[in-house]
Amino acid sequence: MLTVETIHKIRLAYHRHKKSIRQISRDFNMSKNTVKKILRSEATEQTYTRKEQPRPKLAPFQERLTQCLIEDSAKPSRDQRTVLILYEQLQREGFVGGYDSVRRFASQWQVKEKGAQAKAYIPLTFDPGEAFQFDWSHEHVELGGMPVIVKVAHFRLCYSRKMFCYAYTRESLEMVLDAHVRAIEHFGGICRKGIYDNLKAVVTKILMGKDRVFNRRFQNLASHYLFEPIACTPASGWEKGQVENQVDFIRQRFFVPRPKFANLAELNEWLTDQCENLAARHRHPEFKDRTIAEAFAEEREQLVAVSTLFDGYKEAPARVSSTSLVSFDRNRYSVHASAVGRTVTVRAYADRLIFVRDAQVVGVHPRHFGRDKTIYDPWHYLEVLKYKPGALRNGAPFKEWDLPGPINDVRLALTGRPGGDRQFVGILSVVSTYGIDAVTAACAEALAAKVASCDVILNLLSRNGDEPQAEECSVSSNLPLLAILPVADCCRYDSLLKGGAHVA
Repeated sequence: MLTVETIHKIRLAYHRHKKSIRQISRDFNMSKNTVKKILRSEATEQTYTRKEQPRPKLAPFQERLTQCLIEDSAKPSRDQRTVLILYEQLQREGFVGGYDSVRRFASQWQVKEKGAQAKAYIPLTFDPGEAFQFDWSHEHVELGGMPVIVKVAHFRLCYSRKMFCYAYTRESLEMVLDAHVRAIEHFGGICRKGIYDNLKAVVTKILMGKDRVFNRRFQNLASHYLFEPIACTPASGWEKGQVENQVDFIRQRFFVPRPKFANLAELNEWLTDQCENLAARHRHPEFKDRTIAEAFAEEREQLVAVSTLFDGYKEAPARVSSTSLVSFDRNRYSVHASAVGRTVTVRAYADRLIFVRDAQVVGVHPRHFGRDKTIYDPWHYLEVLKYKPGALRNGAPFKEWDLPGPINDVRLALTGRPGGDRQFVGILSVVSTYGIDAVTAACAEALAAKVASCDVILNLLSRNGDEPQAEECSVSSNLPLLAILPVADCCRYDSLLKGGAHVA
């Protein structure tokens, strides 16, 4: 192959010095055909492209490597082996070549089989407080010694790159609302726009272009915090590329190897601390002289101020069964017996459930995420116990009733007595009047005197504490004012007897 210098000399000899091809061939000791080829092509450099790359060391392992690549292509990207892992696997099987040959072969296979090619993107820039991005990721952790897949909500402020992460067991609407409330409280404000992909929990319908029909409760959240939700074009993750990159970064930094925690609350506390530490240590990718925390301090002044927190729950109607139970999310929860046969509204939060009927709360329970569980609150059945005291012995809500020690001892003392169940129900019925602490103290005093009975305990309660005072009635301003105020004077009765006959 001729060098650039030789080609340069041949072209000068022919075009500038007007030498013949025969003379140039003689001077440079090369064939006339070669000289003609150089002059006719007008090329100033000769290159050689190898049509086939020989791989003497990799050749015996190409079939095995191809098989591994085909197997991985059918798996999700998070479960695919990296080229480095494939290289180490081939080494264990006897491969003595270099990593670079394996990398080039895998890259060429990707291009050939999947048509992989580099994509061009347009860099995006944002002003302080202009936008934030939101996304979910699935991460593997250990909670209480058991492997669990948690769903992590990711927030990213586009200007300062400040991040916030919070883990849940699901991606439902109430989790999205709760994550926003916690993130906005953490940041101390909210940006003017929120960028999302088309989450099923948030986007009800995809219309033409950027038009979307958002979930009503999510619209309430956006209206409360005064930000505009913007949904990305389907299959265009680059429109929220910052949070997409954050998902991979957080996974490699926080969840490899698999972390272990006692419960979800401990995991979320750890996640919050790690995000703060990253913001304090890492330099801003654009402003190299500042950390992310310093850039966030500047952006925080531009965030929309938050006055009150949004009540982030999802509503659903439900019917109360004859056993005062409501079915929700594959579990059953008790409510007050007054709601039996009625329809209640279930307000589902990320961590609790509130049951409402006619604007009155008839039940509150911690939320359970298992299946086919029945969660009782025995106090919901107190009104039923008043006319069915026998249910106290075998009623399912009362089997594992965690009562204070003295009250439970009174229950055991009354068990087996004639009318003992009815007496104990009478004791429980005054808890709403005197409070659980006062009833517990009265039960302890009765046990000390060895006279555990309903009448004794009620007597102790009336002696130890006054009856709760009724609330004072508010006097209407429309009532007429008394000209003469009444005076308590018993002598007025004597005036009624003057001149009249009376019995001595």
